[in-house]
Amino acid sequence: MDQKTVLIVEDQIDFLAIHKIFLERNGYRVLSAENGREGVKCAREHHPNLILMDYSMPELDGVGAIRQLKQDPATADIPVVLLTAHAYGSVGRRAREVGCAGFLAKPCDPQRVLNEVQQWIGSPAN
Repeated sequence: MDQKTVLIVEDQIDFLAIHKIFLERNGYRVLSAENGREGVKCAREHHPNLILMDYSMPELDGVGAIRQLKQDPATADIPVVLLTAHAYGSVGRRAREVGCAGFLAKPCDPQRVLNEVQQWIGSPAN
């Protein structure tokens, strides 16, 4: 069985490190990127099972990155969950319009992130 892979795209290094370590300890392979542009590149190279994408980042925000991923046939099938404190306003509406699969409100604890990952892609090795 292949280990399931999660890509976390997040510019807040502390948030990224905490969630990366927690998901790895729970059996997932975790890739990371610090901005939307790097996230799109990483997704194209590694085709993760799920992407957790921050909304507010330098260079390319989460909605712009989701738009690029969904327009590319090589990455269009990857579910993307947007990490944001603004899921119900114009940010949420724009994200849904470009194909965002779901939202996780920030701040969020590691167990909540793990639950969201399991909801979308199941346990790490099945």
